[in-house]
Amino acid sequence: MILGSVRQGRNGEAVAKWMYDFATNRNDEVTYEIVDLADYPLPMLGAAIKESDQEEAAQAIQSWSEKMASFDGYIFVTPEYNHAIGGALKNATDYLKAEVHNKAAGFVGYGSLGGTRAHENLRLILGELQVADVRTAVTFSLMTDFENMSVFKPADFHHVNANEMLDQVIAWSGALKPLRG
Repeated sequence: MILGSVRQGRNGEAVAKWMYDFATNRNDEVTYEIVDLADYPLPMLGAAIKESDQEEAAQAIQSWSEKMASFDGYIFVTPEYNHAIGGALKNATDYLKAEVHNKAAGFVGYGSLGGTRAHENLRLILGELQVADVRTAVTFSLMTDFENMSVFKPADFHHVNANEMLDQVIAWSGALKPLRG
């Protein structure tokens, strides 16, 4: 589960924890892990890096690549910023290539419209990376699933989409495994 926001005071931590707890309580024969982009201080792709920061930047890029390579599938937990994913998540996906090919992804979003436009943005990006995204997504509204747009209190009806999305990601990840070698 990729926590796709690095913003201070982000709602994403509560959303990712809810999704992680929900998934692990299903008792699938799957290992789930939250991967927080804030733990990977990736430089902006293509930006000049001071010589004194190059080793740290190279290590962050390598760690991010290895972490993403270690999974069969992904669940992206992302807010919607200006009708798209946030810059940190876009930058992080730009560092990925073969390590994510032929894997599956699902989406958990939050925002005024539940992050749906961020999901659509991710579908385009992941298509280029040869990641198959599943249809069902989990969408949390800042107006109805958060008290004062900051305290996460999701409605129970989200369980249906969460189950469907997880079932799809698990099935597609397994189906794509022979393509990964």
